[in-house]
Amino acid sequence: MRHGWLAALAMTSAAPTAAEVPFLALPLDCTLGETCFIEDYVDADPTFAQHDYTCGLKSRDGHQGTDIALLSQNEIDRGVTVRAAAAGTVQAVRDGVADEPYTAEVAARIKGQECGNAVRIAHGNGYQTLYCHLKRGSLSVTRGERVEAGAPLGQVGMSGQSNFAHLHFTLLRDAETIDPFNAGASQTCGADSGSLWLETPDYARAGLFTAGFSTSVPRLTHVQSGAARRETARPDHDIVLYGFAFHSEDGDQMAFSASGPEGEIFSQTQTIEDGMAQLFRASGRRAPDGGWPAGGYTGHVTLLRDGVILARRHATIRVE
Repeated sequence: MRHGWLAALAMTSAAPTAAEVPFLALPLDCTLGETCFIEDYVDADPTFAQHDYTCGLKSRDGHQGTDIALLSQNEIDRGVTVRAAAAGTVQAVRDGVADEPYTAEVAARIKGQECGNAVRIAHGNGYQTLYCHLKRGSLSVTRGERVEAGAPLGQVGMSGQSNFAHLHFTLLRDAETIDPFNAGASQTCGADSGSLWLETPDYARAGLFTAGFSTSVPRLTHVQSGAARRETARPDHDIVLYGFAFHSEDGDQMAFSASGPEGEIFSQTQTIEDGMAQLFRASGRRAPDGGWPAGGYTGHVTLLRDGVILARRHATIRVE
């Protein structure tokens, strides 16, 4: 996704002083694999397909950054600090975009502001970093301000084109996206051309395509097509949460949790005995006597390997 506001902002603010290629620290106050994880990488495929820098599946068509996701939207209220990945000069800021799920109605309202509340920093030699989807009212820097690596910029939110709590982080040079995991390659995957991270985050090719609620244990074909997903249920329906994974390995685990208007309704962890290219697992509960209370229900599916979080997806359903 190209953030249209980037080109529209003035490029004439205070000149940066650094001249070298920036090496990047993790731009978020979290621990990868414990309190956050990388959801998507830069798309290295110039076609309508998508591949991350390893030629894996962890990207989206046209995605121009690294998405570092929190474990739930509740973390937005707690406050997770976004930090400058390298020293530089604040070149542009925007605040005032609401933190809300991205819908067609929201899209029309924020056209040109898909990056949401954001900060852009210039690092010299044409390099810039861009920090998107920050929480409204959390920005702590101003245009023209000099910042050091690790300086707080704001907090993670869900503003702009976002449906989950995450930071969209982009490295640019002369307005062109650079993948910090594969800095010397342009729209090419599989070539190890060098990392720009001070400590390069570990990569695992396994992940989750999706998670969803259904009212019975679905078939794989229905999970793959999306036909299994239910947005509403009756009080007498069973509630089933499923996760659809890719490239799982023997011994990986899939954890399920779901809660409703009266709190948690189930929690279960399943071990994957035989990993494979695609598989799904499900967990759930039969309707209680008298039926489920009306209202919204939220589920989380987490894929883990040796206790490390590889991926996490959420789903919602409403009992009516």
